[in-house]
Amino acid sequence: MAEGWVRSELSRLVDVYSAGTEPKEIDNRAIEVMAEIGIDISGQSASNLNEYLNKEFDLVITLCDEARGSCPVFPSQAEVIHMGFRDPADAIGSEEEVLGVFREVRDSLNRRLITRLREKYSLIN
Repeated sequence: MAEGWVRSELSRLVDVYSAGTEPKEIDNRAIEVMAEIGIDISGQSASNLNEYLNKEFDLVITLCDEARGSCPVFPSQAEVIHMGFRDPADAIGSEEEVLGVFREVRDSLNRRLITRLREKYSLIN
C-alpha cells in the first residue's frame, strides 16, 4: 500500500522501490482498499530486499519494526527513516473488521508517510 501511495502522489519526483525482508504476494484486501480510493496496486509485486543491496539510494524507509531490525546497511549514504505501521495482514476478526484494519493502515500511511515525504520534498500545499 505504501508503494502505491508514493507512486500515486510523488512519482514525478522520486523513483519508488519496494521490498520486504520476507516478501509475500500482495494481499487482495490491500488491493481492494486501495482501489476504494482510486489507486490500483494490482500490478505491483513483492521484491526481496536483497535485490537492492548494491543500488544507491537517497532515502530508505522502513515501515514495520521487523524490517527495521533486519534492514541491512546500504552501501550508499541513504538517509534511513523508520515509521512503524501495523501489518494489516495480521488482523483477526470478521472480513469486514479485517478490511477496517486495512483501511486504517491505508489512511495512516497517507497521514504519516505521504505527509512526511511531501514535507521532505517541499510539497506542502
